Amino acid sequence: MIGKIAIAMAGHDKGHAYIIIKEEDGFVYLVDGENRKLDNPKRKSIRHVQINQRYDAGEPGRYDHEIKRTLKLFWQHMNNAEV
Repeated sequence: MIGKIAIAMAGHDKGHAYIIIKEEDGFVYLVDGENRKLDNPKRKSIRHVQINQRYDAGEPGRYDHEIKRTLKLFWQHMNNAEV
């Protein structure tokens, strides 16, 4: 699941998109390049996120600005898909 985009379904960040950078023991580690950077990922239960299967981010970026750009393109893609 590394590189997939996950939407938070529970917690104060509900509806927020992240990219999964690590997975272990029922938890995923999420980054968004803005509030949650690569050096401080968010640990969240896999039960509390929805993995987006239609949009694959590919290999996660090595820099925060790449993560932000990927998520921006994801939201643009999702908004165009709704029309």
